[in-house]
Amino acid sequence: MTRGHRKNSSMQELRAISGYGYGAYAEELSLPLLQFFVSHGDLARFFSEAVGELASLELKCSPDQSRAVALWLEALLFCSPLAASFLGLLVKLAFKVAPKQYLSLPLGSIRPTGWLYDQLMVQTNGLAGHEHEFYDYVSETDWMGGPSYYSSLEEAGSYWFNAMVPNGILVNNSGIIQRTQEFLDYVLDHQDSTGWMGPEVNTTKPRYLWGRYPFMFGAIQMVEYNPDLTDSVVDALYKFVTLANQMLHDNAEGIEPWTQTRWEDFVITLQWLYDFHPNGNEALLIDTMEQLKYTGVPWEQVFEAQYFPTIATDDLENPLGYVLSWHGVNMAEGLKALPATYRFTHNQSGLQIFPKAAFSSFTRFQDLDRASEGWDLLFQYHGRPSGIYAADEYLAGLEAVRGTELCLVVETMFSGSYLYQVIGDPKYVDRVERIAYNALPAELTGDFWSRQYLQQQNQIAAKNMTPNPFANDGPYSNVFGLEPNYPCCTVNHPQGWPKFITNAFVTTTDQSSLAQVYLGPFQTETTLATENPVTVTVNTIYPFSDSLNTTITAAKAFTYYVRIPSWVVNGTISINGGEPTAVSPNNGLQAVPVKAGTTTFTLNLPAEITTESRPHGSIAVHRGPLHYAFDISRTSKVLTENAEQPLAKDLEFDATTAWEYAIDPSTLQFVNNPPASGTLPSPVFDSGLPPLSMTVTACSINWPVAGSTFASSPPTNPACTGAQKTITLTPYGATKLRIGEFPVFTAK
Repeated sequence: MTRGHRKNSSMQELRAISGYGYGAYAEELSLPLLQFFVSHGDLARFFSEAVGELASLELKCSPDQSRAVALWLEALLFCSPLAASFLGLLVKLAFKVAPKQYLSLPLGSIRPTGWLYDQLMVQTNGLAGHEHEFYDYVSETDWMGGPSYYSSLEEAGSYWFNAMVPNGILVNNSGIIQRTQEFLDYVLDHQDSTGWMGPEVNTTKPRYLWGRYPFMFGAIQMVEYNPDLTDSVVDALYKFVTLANQMLHDNAEGIEPWTQTRWEDFVITLQWLYDFHPNGNEALLIDTMEQLKYTGVPWEQVFEAQYFPTIATDDLENPLGYVLSWHGVNMAEGLKALPATYRFTHNQSGLQIFPKAAFSSFTRFQDLDRASEGWDLLFQYHGRPSGIYAADEYLAGLEAVRGTELCLVVETMFSGSYLYQVIGDPKYVDRVERIAYNALPAELTGDFWSRQYLQQQNQIAAKNMTPNPFANDGPYSNVFGLEPNYPCCTVNHPQGWPKFITNAFVTTTDQSSLAQVYLGPFQTETTLATENPVTVTVNTIYPFSDSLNTTITAAKAFTYYVRIPSWVVNGTISINGGEPTAVSPNNGLQAVPVKAGTTTFTLNLPAEITTESRPHGSIAVHRGPLHYAFDISRTSKVLTENAEQPLAKDLEFDATTAWEYAIDPSTLQFVNNPPASGTLPSPVFDSGLPPLSMTVTACSINWPVAGSTFASSPPTNPACTGAQKTITLTPYGATKLRIGEFPVFTAK
């Protein structure tokens, strides 16, 4: 074969490998360089993308200039070992996803026990577990060929599926398990020839990508639990990814403003495929991740201090023009964006060269640093003592009567778990635990049959509010009901408890160690590296107790870790019945040496009563993971009942006792009345039922009502209008009407 024939053959092989054209650049490459590229497919794809980037900029190169580029590349690769190594590193970065700090366990490995199992059963026996029987957006969802949906975003069915897959499996509910399997089968069976899946198949509905993201999360969980589903799910996902990649390259087809903010959820699915089922598609997966980022909201700018809103956004103009980036639920999902981005940019902090622009530009996005800064900014300027932040549609500042959407609560919990697994900073899981044990149960009735759209820190009524304090939501927003204000929270809220449970334990990246990151009662079974089967049982009524008893059985020795929350004071650990010693966590984790056989240990994690400064000189009260509030006695009035399911009803709550109190924080006293049987009441998150409380000296004050249904801001330096008295504060999550932020006075 002549040199010319060999070169032409090599160029054909190169084009087949990379899938890109090279134009004049490739014509000028020497035969050795062409053959080098042919034998190094990743490098070929990398070079072709760089050429494609130049072509997309419509740069005009003469043959002489093309030859100069080719000769430069040849010199780079063959004349400079250091430069060649550097380019090789870029290629490695371009086609390799960075590992997480910690790995989650497959669905079914972690089971709730004790009161936490009971809480999930309360949810299953409540609204969440029965929606598929009577709630049109689920029982007749267009995701399964029915007529019902509430938005062209097509999220109703997929939200429900994502939440109820783990819910059904964790409590072994055959009806829910069957329904979610039918849902999965229907979607896969009706995927069309282009790769599209979902209710738009064979219709003229617009094809927006977003509604698929929760479905993919649910499908992944089903594969984790039942590996027999792997081939069918992974094949379907790749068909869809291939189509989505084409759509993204085709002028960002399928991207509308909501999808533009939520691209990180798709990236996480792509990274699951990369981590567990790459199937030779690494370049496709990375390119799709990049395209999602390039066509999406730039969260690294949204979370930059100079652009971030420091007050309620009602009268602010978004300086970046991405109005929906300040939407509360979008913000909750967007918290995952930068850690997800880091995994394919490898940009922890400092200088980063992006693969698609490697020959033309440098960027400084500092993904992980900015993720941490954004988290802190969000809670500094919009945070709540219940652990969550305020957004009654859009970010709402610090005032105690502004609202927090239930969807926002559960999405923030999931994002916090993901942030911890990628970054490893315990501040994320500290906050998620606070949210789970305070904000989440506060937004539903004790029996979990009625939910709010918005909760308030200071909530003196739950009723039709006219006027209302919410800038962008309606007067029905804080009613407890089937679907007050919007239906999204009805189908999305059930993911909160199940995903808290499934992220309660993680392994180290090498899978040699296991760590408990959320404290509560669990049983976990997994096999660690070197074929080491491990079972962990945690007996506790935490957060309603400071003590946790853990039993571990293992075939081989390993190091176990358990999170010690930041609020613990004078915590101790006793291993195998030994003397208690002070806990000594490293980055929030206490190491426990485990030998082959059985190891037991007891943690005692006491905390002090603390107060948190809030606006207008008010304070909030905490002890450990729990936020304490004054539980306002209430009347309950049924506004409506669902015709098919009368337990699904809209309820109006009105206060029956005074709530206008100032407190003296120096008089706070913690009260613990542990259940004699060792078992908590069911449900535990309702008025008067938790075993923990506080007493405090208070006095009546003049505290006006704003409008006619909500409290004005807490008065600063109020005067007592009545005699001092002792009032009781209870865990926030058990209150449905409450004062959670108090004016203060000095008792006499």
